[in-house]
Amino acid sequence: MSLLFEKDGATIKEIEKSIKALKRSINNLELRALFQDPQDKRDAILTIHPGAGGTESCDWAEMLLRMYMRYLEKKGIDYKILDFQPGPEAGIKEATLEVKGDNAYGLLKAETGVHRLVRVSPFDASHRRHTSFASVFVYPEPEEVEIKIEPQDLRIETFRASGHGGQHVNVTDSAVRITHIPTGITVSCQQERSQYQNRQNALRILRARLYSFYKEKQREDLNRLEKVKTEIAWGHQIRSYVLFPYRLVKDHRTGFETSKVEEVLDGDLDGFIRSYLLKEKR
Repeated sequence: MSLLFEKDGATIKEIEKSIKALKRSINNLELRALFQDPQDKRDAILTIHPGAGGTESCDWAEMLLRMYMRYLEKKGIDYKILDFQPGPEAGIKEATLEVKGDNAYGLLKAETGVHRLVRVSPFDASHRRHTSFASVFVYPEPEEVEIKIEPQDLRIETFRASGHGGQHVNVTDSAVRITHIPTGITVSCQQERSQYQNRQNALRILRARLYSFYKEKQREDLNRLEKVKTEIAWGHQIRSYVLFPYRLVKDHRTGFETSKVEEVLDGDLDGFIRSYLLKEKR
């Protein structure tokens, strides 16, 4: 029998393919069993902000955006870019994704925090090593009835879009910025050509952020989260991605690590997310 399989390469490849598919199914079932919080099943809003460091951090923020989009694509989870603000030279100043799918928030909540990159800078003519930081925040998207926003509490401004959006970008004031006056939370959206669509998307982002704001305030964890949010720098990172002088990605909360840096940056996050959920459950 073994000789038969040795000669039949196509059969061996098919068996290996089936085994990989079975492993993926088992991993997905294990992940589902770890979702304990009622919020885990909700859709999610994911935002990315570069830290101090100019072009380096903006480029790193865009690398993270690509990593999450590849992860969601591999998982078959739908997402939409609600806001994309390009950096002055490269990368992004900010990006916001709307993620819709089974347990979207449960999967992505592990990514909230500061992410650190160490590499030889592609923007440094002297090829020196640089450390960059970017923050990721994930909010559960609430149901429509959970957060009531009073019109008098909003300051709505319009401006010309500067990112992707087709031929009408920079022609009309279609981009929208909304400030929630009582909390000071500000959101913006400029991806759609229509000012109305951008306004609706911005309101959805605001509602999600307000929901998270009030929930964390009740748990008395808001001060900790806001401190991390404002200190995107050394000492606050949840995960480090080292490309030089060695290659390693390590989560500092769980200790999970891998040397397969390229695979991680291409969206292979299951090991990190599973380790976080296991620790949270314990």
